[in-house]
Amino acid sequence: MELILASTSKYRQELLSRLAYKFTAQAPLIDEDKEKDPSLSPKALAEKLAYLKAASLAGPGRVVIGGDQLVAFEGKILGKAHTPENAVRQILSMQGKTHELITAICVFDGERAIPYTDITRMHMKTLSQAQVERYVQLDMPTDCAGSYKIEKHGIMLFDKIESQDFTAIQGLPLIALSKILENLNL
Repeated sequence: MELILASTSKYRQELLSRLAYKFTAQAPLIDEDKEKDPSLSPKALAEKLAYLKAASLAGPGRVVIGGDQLVAFEGKILGKAHTPENAVRQILSMQGKTHELITAICVFDGERAIPYTDITRMHMKTLSQAQVERYVQLDMPTDCAGSYKIEKHGIMLFDKIESQDFTAIQGLPLIALSKILENLNL
């Protein structure tokens, strides 16, 4: 069986390499922007996108892993900031509060879909503007949902994290994924 990660994310590729499987990474054949449905809950949207990414590359002789991650804060989905100024604004809006990091995966074994979703509660410290600006300069987290890189200096933004699997925070829940792949006899 060929193992395919339906992602061009360097973070997901680095994570999957920790499981010591031989895999290839390919861009999923979907337009995420066209698939975003504002009527869906953040959890349902993440699950839909993970499913569509995996399904787009699924086929005989292939095990395909699709994933999506969203930040849900006060009923809204926070996307990537794209600019340092937006990253500072995003972090300041969440400081002193709790948000959810929703990480959904879907593994296709031929035609069968195996979904899994991890929800992590992230409690951000109360921070000053200067602290947030310093952090954004350190990590430049403009390409991350929520505007932080927990695997780098972003950990200093939080006073509590409630998670089943710390790797889910980085984009791929390895504990659940390893169980799924083992059950597929990989």
